[in-house]
Amino acid sequence: MSAMEEKLRGVTKRGSRHGPRATGPAASDWPAAPGSSGGGRGQATPSTSQPGGSAYNRGHESPSRRQSSRDSVEPTGQQAPPEHGELLFKVMLLGDSGVGKTCLLTRFRDGRFLSGNYITTVGIDFRNKVVVVDDTSIKLQIWDTAGQERFRSVTHAYYRDAHALLLLYDVTNKTSYDNIRAWLSEIREHANEDVVIMLLGNKSDCGTERVVKREDGERLAQEYKVPFMETSAKTGLNVELAFLAVARELKARKSNDPDDTKFNVQDYVRQQSQRNSCFNSNCLTT
Repeated sequence: MSAMEEKLRGVTKRGSRHGPRATGPAASDWPAAPGSSGGGRGQATPSTSQPGGSAYNRGHESPSRRQSSRDSVEPTGQQAPPEHGELLFKVMLLGDSGVGKTCLLTRFRDGRFLSGNYITTVGIDFRNKVVVVDDTSIKLQIWDTAGQERFRSVTHAYYRDAHALLLLYDVTNKTSYDNIRAWLSEIREHANEDVVIMLLGNKSDCGTERVVKREDGERLAQEYKVPFMETSAKTGLNVELAFLAVARELKARKSNDPDDTKFNVQDYVRQQSQRNSCFNSNCLTT
């Protein structure tokens, strides 16, 4: 074990170890990934008190990249603690290196696309964004993880307190899709059983380079009983929808409102995706 990993495992945890109670199938009911093995769950969860920081930084960041660590929803650009009554949820972005996790987060948080060269995430990093769902303010603490195998043991330590996981593959990279089963196996081993999971096929704007069909993503999502949609960090397609759907599901699980408890994230994603598809195809009538 490296000195960094020892330091990571020694960090004191804050907050609850458990997310909201799940309404869907438990991860233990999933089919096993080929070559997967059982094992215990992660033991330590690092502190989440410094947004914009990382256990393993991104290397030499540009001034503009560092500036983006400020919470974009605060008019003054100042990081503020959760307000009274504001819900706080931890969301992790997972998937192979290069599938577009950082670009997806930047599109959602800052409304822009990271074009050209950018630094690959090293270890783990996070940003905050506040969204409003049915007059409820929700702070999403979004963790961007490294997809490289050598950082996998570091990432595992962060699974335990995650309320939601957005699992990405690249529709232009068949290997990233094939590795989804292995990622789901790791989630089953290290994350809470009631964690919210959503499968995202990213880079859907790359039509001529596509090698993974939408139907393939839908089939895999149905097998594991998780919601699915295709996204594009470049155009913004379904990016906000993915995060808001997760926020709605987490809010519903925390709520005592009968209307909230009827919320089903898979139905919501399906309906909203159809609406977006219809709108983009100009099939709406007035």
